[in-house]
Amino acid sequence: MANHKSAEKRARQTERRTAVNQSRKARIRTFVRKVEEAIASGDKATAEAAMRVAEAEMARGVSKGVAHRNTVARKTSRLAKRVNAVGAPA
Repeated sequence: MANHKSAEKRARQTERRTAVNQSRKARIRTFVRKVEEAIASGDKATAEAAMRVAEAEMARGVSKGVAHRNTVARKTSRLAKRVNAVGAPA
C-alpha cells in the first residue's frame, strides 16, 4: 500500500487510467470483430466500410498509447488482406 501522498495519488491515477485504457482496448476489439463478421458474411462493401472505421480506431489507440504502433500496423495489414480477399475468385 502507498505510504506517501504522492504514491497515493499515483495509485488513484493508475486506477483511472487502467479503466480508460481497458475501455479503449475493448472498443478496438469491437470494431475489429465487426470487420471479421462482415468478412465471414461475404459482404465486401460492409467489410470495407467496417475496415475504415476499425483502422481509424486502431490508429487512435496507438496515439493514446494503448497499443504499440507495429502491432496495430501488423493487425491492420492482415485485416486489410482478408477484406481484399472477400468476393475474389478462389
